[in-house]
Amino acid sequence: MARWDGTDTAGPRWEERPADDDARWFRTLLHLGFFLLLGSSLTRFLMRHTGEGIAPWVVSLAAVLAVLYVAEPAVAGDRVRQSAWLGACSAVWVALVFLAPSFAWCSIPLFYLGLRRLRPPAAACYIGLLTVVSVTAQLRLAGRLEFDILLGPPAVAAICVAVFVRMDRQSARQRELIADLVRTRRELAAIERREGTLAERQRLSMEIHDTLAQGLSSQQMLLQAADRTWRTDPDTAHRHVRAATAIAEHNLTEARRFVHDLAPADLAGGGGLDKALRTLARRESTDGLAVRCHVEGVPARRLPDRVQSALLRIAQGALANVREHADARTAALTLTYLDDQVVLDVADDGRGFDPAALRDGDGDGDGMRGHGLPAIRTRTRQLGGTLTVESAPGEGTVLSAAVPLDAAAPAGD
Repeated sequence: MARWDGTDTAGPRWEERPADDDARWFRTLLHLGFFLLLGSSLTRFLMRHTGEGIAPWVVSLAAVLAVLYVAEPAVAGDRVRQSAWLGACSAVWVALVFLAPSFAWCSIPLFYLGLRRLRPPAAACYIGLLTVVSVTAQLRLAGRLEFDILLGPPAVAAICVAVFVRMDRQSARQRELIADLVRTRRELAAIERREGTLAERQRLSMEIHDTLAQGLSSQQMLLQAADRTWRTDPDTAHRHVRAATAIAEHNLTEARRFVHDLAPADLAGGGGLDKALRTLARRESTDGLAVRCHVEGVPARRLPDRVQSALLRIAQGALANVREHADARTAALTLTYLDDQVVLDVADDGRGFDPAALRDGDGDGDGMRGHGLPAIRTRTRQLGGTLTVESAPGEGTVLSAAVPLDAAAPAGD
């Protein structure tokens, strides 16, 4: 899957991370607090300065500030528009504070907006500016130097910054721990698969040595003995040949048993590819992903074992990619029997990716759907088929493997 690597040539910045439940609650409370502070400041002003000529200006600026604050989602994702939006909010707030210093309390939510939208040096200057404006307006209203006004706003600003920085660092450490945990789990899974593969290779090598290799060795000895006695003792030579034939028949049985054991377990029961795909869909369906299976058409003839095995492996690999990379809620397996080919479609409603980038890198080493797609492409090509991948960022993915029946059914299969 295509992914953003977080590179920012302009330097580090405090950024809002993908929202979880706690972050959404925090933002909801922050927005609610902003409008409560704005409303209470406006109410206080109107109760004390109703007859003054600046009242219409204060009411208008408060309304403009409320509208600007609500418009925040409209500028998300565009850094220039975000900066312009924050500057407009700040300018309106400054005007409000100099007309009605009680609006200085609205600076607390603006602190968070500055910390969230600006890089650390710019955020520090921004918060310092808001604090100076608040102190200046309050001192101008009081008409004399008061230490609570001089020290209160800076103390509130320092607390807000300290809380935000602390939460941001804790969130960063938590993300690092989660990333380490996920990486460790993947490494352990890779080690387990590697160990399982080595153990299976050892088991197969022992089985082959004790059955096929020993049988071939015995056949070689019997045939050599028959060759030596073919002219002098034909009866003995014939017995040697018959014994070698019996051993060859036994070895053929053992070879077929190996092939059966190496086939996918879902096909071992003899239910065919249709049943195996439905079993796979049920097994892959969890709380986070619902997998459906649909079969269209009737096969004109039984699919060869190697075709069934390959298509089942393709479905397994595609669903593994969906679960690991697509962040999808639903997926669908569709097996279609046509006159001249069989088609397996795997569709999901995940976040999709750019197929052009996949073609450039062929999926290796860049994290786009891991190594699954190259393996699927190789399996399809070995059957003489074609693989088609249709996807776009945010629009899901459809993978289609079409295998011609004539090319997939060699003689004797």
